[in-house]
Amino acid sequence: MKINDTQRIAAANTYRKSNEDRVIQTEGKKQKKKDEVNISSEAKELQGASGAKQQVEDLKQSYQTGTYHVEASKIAEKLLPYL
Repeated sequence: MKINDTQRIAAANTYRKSNEDRVIQTEGKKQKKKDEVNISSEAKELQGASGAKQQVEDLKQSYQTGTYHVEASKIAEKLLPYL
């Protein structure tokens, strides 16, 4: 006497798998959200710092090539309030 027929178990497993796939697909449709990007204030500060870093690199290069020009009058104007 056979209690379990292997063909029937396979059919049940196929049904269960197709049902799970259907549930996953419907959940995916319900949970469709648009992508969103938020930039933190710290990241914004770092972006500003990268611009300053580029300025420093430009100044270094101009100094090394000898093209950096210092205006003495501007330096004197900035020092006057401290004297």
